[in-house]
Amino acid sequence: MEKHLHIVCFTLPYPVNYGGVFDLFHKLEALSNRGIKIHLHCFLYNNAKPTKVLKAFCESVHYYKRSKSLLNFFSPLPFIVAGRRNKTLLNNLLKDDYPILIEGIQCTYLLNDNRFTNRIKSVRIHNIESTYYTELVEYTRSFWEKIYYKSEAIKLKHYEKAIQKKADCFMCVSPKDAVELTRKGFLNVDYLPVFVPTEWYNEKELTTTEKYCLYQGDLSVSTNTKIAEELILNVFSKLNIQFIIAGKNPPEKLVKLSSTYKNIKVIISPSNNEMQQLIANAHINILPSQNTTGVKLKLLNALFNGKFCITDKESAKATQLYNICSIANTTEEIVEAVKMLNEKTISDSEIRERKEILKRNYNNEESARQIIKLIWKEN
Repeated sequence: MEKHLHIVCFTLPYPVNYGGVFDLFHKLEALSNRGIKIHLHCFLYNNAKPTKVLKAFCESVHYYKRSKSLLNFFSPLPFIVAGRRNKTLLNNLLKDDYPILIEGIQCTYLLNDNRFTNRIKSVRIHNIESTYYTELVEYTRSFWEKIYYKSEAIKLKHYEKAIQKKADCFMCVSPKDAVELTRKGFLNVDYLPVFVPTEWYNEKELTTTEKYCLYQGDLSVSTNTKIAEELILNVFSKLNIQFIIAGKNPPEKLVKLSSTYKNIKVIISPSNNEMQQLIANAHINILPSQNTTGVKLKLLNALFNGKFCITDKESAKATQLYNICSIANTTEEIVEAVKMLNEKTISDSEIRERKEILKRNYNNEESARQIIKLIWKEN
């Protein structure tokens, strides 16, 4: 018997050009390969356009406009949820009785609609959003952003309590988040590893002799910019080693700061292929994080495709891959880790061994089977 599944996405899962959509897109591919008939519903914003690519994995694809009306700020619902209330979406989902997989708390408004009480509903938790927004308050410099993030964090805490028993299961991207949601009172919480690009599984020989350290991320995001600045001032400026900072739309202040040091280079908005080359060729990928929730896709990218990797305890904990990362929780510890790793050489056999560990922990086929088991209660 054919299995049909509605998947409701908080964003367009293509192109796969930032961490937030990796899990979304590669999940579609994995479920489609298992014979699941996917009916995809996704919200368009930030000039995103419909794409034919998704039809390769989906029976149907539906697009909705996310509302960014200022009136949503005055809603008791979190802004990220209120903007995705959509009557057309709800009516489309009510046309049949297929199970619904909701991608992100942003799309969970339907959990409060009594018409869906008897439907099978699962929620993919990409972050504990109340924690994420609380942390954003601390790291943004903008007064108005602080007000927004604080308001959103408070609303999300209340909203999480309201929905914690309204889904058949909650699937977290990290074991740490699964433990935290269970502690908060959520029912039926499971850990489901993130889906990764299949090409990451391919074996690659080390062909470069370049020796630089790389920090990369979306540099238009204030938390990433702050990390980059701290690395420049407290790590990169203290070592006679080449450092590269790469990412989308870095602020002028960051570019100017880096230009005062001869060993630091900023690469502005590299293409996906350029970024992958930078990650693969770097002797050390340095990836500290200010966020304690979710899983760090750029860390997984560096582990699958790069050489040595330095990260903090919380990020390593989210991936459960302590033994293949170098842990450094302070800038002083990062300096010492860089000095040590800069003198070491990583072999092809070490890379292969690490990739085997990663494959066991992040297996798209196994994760697709787990979703089917959770939704359809199959053994």
